[in-house]
Amino acid sequence: MPSDVHFMHLALREAKKGYGRTSPNPIVGAIIVYDGKVIARGYHHAAGQPHAEIEAIKKLPSPEAARGATLYVTLEPCSTTGKTPPCTEALIAANFARVVYGATDPNPHHQGHATILLRKAGIEVSSGVLAEECTALNCFWNYRMITGRPWIIAKCGMSLDGKISSPPHQRWITSPESRHHAMLLRTEVDAILVGGATVRIDNPALTIRGVHRFLQPWRIIWTTSGTIPKEAQVLNDAHQKRTIVITKKSLRATIEELGKQGISSILIEGGGRTLGAAFDEDLVDEVRFYMAPLLIEGPTPAIGGEGGSLQKMLTRLRNISYKTIGSDVVISGIVKKE
Repeated sequence: MPSDVHFMHLALREAKKGYGRTSPNPIVGAIIVYDGKVIARGYHHAAGQPHAEIEAIKKLPSPEAARGATLYVTLEPCSTTGKTPPCTEALIAANFARVVYGATDPNPHHQGHATILLRKAGIEVSSGVLAEECTALNCFWNYRMITGRPWIIAKCGMSLDGKISSPPHQRWITSPESRHHAMLLRTEVDAILVGGATVRIDNPALTIRGVHRFLQPWRIIWTTSGTIPKEAQVLNDAHQKRTIVITKKSLRATIEELGKQGISSILIEGGGRTLGAAFDEDLVDEVRFYMAPLLIEGPTPAIGGEGGSLQKMLTRLRNISYKTIGSDVVISGIVKKE
C-alpha cells in the first residue's frame, strides 16, 4: 500500500497549483484517501476562498465519503476563524478517521492546536511527514508569521565598478537574459519597493512582463519628500490599485507597516539611496546582484547610505552562489545576522 510519504508528495503537487495566487495566505494542498486510493484533491486558490481541505471535501463523491478516510494536507489545518471558518471544525464534522499534515503552523498562537482539537474529537493525527518540503513551500510566509515583518531581498543590476547609471546611448546595464531572470524573481515576491527618486527619474512600470503570473505584486513607493509625478505609470496603469505610496516614514517603519498588512516578501529594486537605507537599517535578508562586464564610472553607486564603519559591522553573506546568465554574473546570498 502506498505510504504517507507518497500521498504527501501528491498533496505537495496540489499545493503548487496555487503558486503566486494566494498572498497573503500560504499555498496549501490536500488529498483525501480511502482504502489506499485517492478519492478527492484540493488546493487553496486565493485569499478569502476555501482552504485546501475544504476544496478537497467539496470534491468527494458524497458527504459521507470522508467517514473512515485519511486527509493529507501540507500545512497544519487552521483552528481559528479568519476570512473562512476553522478547517478543524469541518474535518471533525466530516468524520475523518485520520489527518496527516506536513508543516506545523509557524504562528505560535496556532501552533499545535489542530492536533489537540482533532485528537480530542477521536481523529488520529500524524504530523511532520515531508516537513522540510512542506515548510519550504511558504518560506516567506513562515518568516512573517514568526518575526512579524516581510523577508527583504535587495536586488540591483550594476557595472563591475558598482554603478547603476546607464551608459551613454544605452538604456540597460545588464543583458536580456539577466533581465528575464530578474523578472522571474518578481514573480516570487508579494511586493516590489523602490524609492521616490526612481519613480521621478525612470518612471518604471514594476510589472510582470513576459512571464506567466496570476497576481501582480504590490508596488511600494517609499518617498520621504512625498513628491511623486501625477503622470507616473504606477499611478495610472491597469494595476494602479496595486500601488502603495508611503511618505515621511523611515524605511524600517515602512517595512513594519507592510508586514502588518500581510505582505510577506519585498523585493527592493532601488535606487541607490533606498538600497543604502535598507542596509544601514539592517533590513536586508537576501541579496541578488546582477553584475555586467562594464565599467561606467560616474556618481551613481548601486548602494548609497552610510556604509560600514568601526562602529558598525560590514554586511556579510552566507550560502553564496555565483551564476553566469548571458554575459553577466548574478551573485546571491543570505545576509548574516549578528
